[in-house]
Amino acid sequence: MSRQTEADEQKRARLAAALRENLKRRKAQARARRATEVEATDETPPAQAEPPRS
Repeated sequence: MSRQTEADEQKRARLAAALRENLKRRKAQARARRATEVEATDETPPAQAEPPRS
């Protein structure tokens, strides 16, 4: 394996790891947002709750 190829493989591995971490963070943010929306909906009386969006 040449030096350039090793560097390319290392770069590819770093980028793959960064993408996985980014995806985990975005999923956690989405779960937190959903949980907040559910709590807000639970606190609102049914007559004042917004209709579900599709």
